[in-house]
Amino acid sequence: MNDIQRAAALLRAGELVGIPTETVYGLAADASNPAAVAKIFAAKGRPADHPLIVHLPDASHLDRWAVDIPDSARQLAAAFWPGPLTLILKRADGVSDVVTGGQDTVGLRVPSHPLALELLREFDGGLAAPSANRFGRISPTTAAHVREELGERVAMVLDGGPCAVGIESTILDLSGDAPAILRPGMLDTDAIARVLGREPEFRGREDSPRVSGSLEAHYAPRTPLRLVASGQLLAAVQQALAQGQRLAVLARQPAPAAVAGLYWRSASADFSAYAHDLYASLRQLDTVGADLILVEAPPADEHWRAVADRLGRSAAGSGAG
Repeated sequence: MNDIQRAAALLRAGELVGIPTETVYGLAADASNPAAVAKIFAAKGRPADHPLIVHLPDASHLDRWAVDIPDSARQLAAAFWPGPLTLILKRADGVSDVVTGGQDTVGLRVPSHPLALELLREFDGGLAAPSANRFGRISPTTAAHVREELGERVAMVLDGGPCAVGIESTILDLSGDAPAILRPGMLDTDAIARVLGREPEFRGREDSPRVSGSLEAHYAPRTPLRLVASGQLLAAVQQALAQGQRLAVLARQPAPAAVAGLYWRSASADFSAYAHDLYASLRQLDTVGADLILVEAPPADEHWRAVADRLGRSAAGSGAG
């Protein structure tokens, strides 16, 4: 029995398996088995009303999980699946409340990672798979991160190497009157608009479905984290050091001369490379014994929207060690 067959057998037996995707590592369970899905919530410490995304082998599985599927959903699936796009659709009969958080919608996607796809085809069903970390903490982008976070809570971790994208999928709600992006990701909004023939709304309506990653505080290090505008970063560093704080910095600008109590991690000026490295960088900065993490705020640019979203939530949830 190879690793894929072993993982599929564990999932059929109701166990949890850490799986690689192109976005982040997921904590997978058989989405048709409510008792197995409940183990995800227990392992992560995740609120029971927080819905999960179901990962599918391919778009032909859509009709097993959703009803009243608009043509736009099939067009988007044809254009972007496998890939980092989650579609929110009306759920089919039989989809568990445990998966949907009690809502009448379900999030579906086909991941673009060879091991994930091989596993899904071997399993031949849907896998509920939120990020494989403790709830609210920094998402994992390597198998080692999963093991550090969850340890014996997971029966097996499939090691697919570092995740290629590095932050979670774009979530697009197609369950209402107008398409709406409920969580930004690295999929270009203009590309989505070209398929839809219209610009999607952003953040949707007050009655939009709850989705993963939508809480104000998320993706958070235990060390307090503060975002600082580029032009104010060096002054903020000097002020913190003058107050005797041990400081960790994530910045696109070069590090100043070495100073005691200052750890500086240089980040890429390219938005996709920055996103790829983001969670690994935050995890590393969270281990250096700093009193405070300062992060140079990303540019106010459409390409950086997903990064800015994650950093804002990271700052809001940080410091709860």
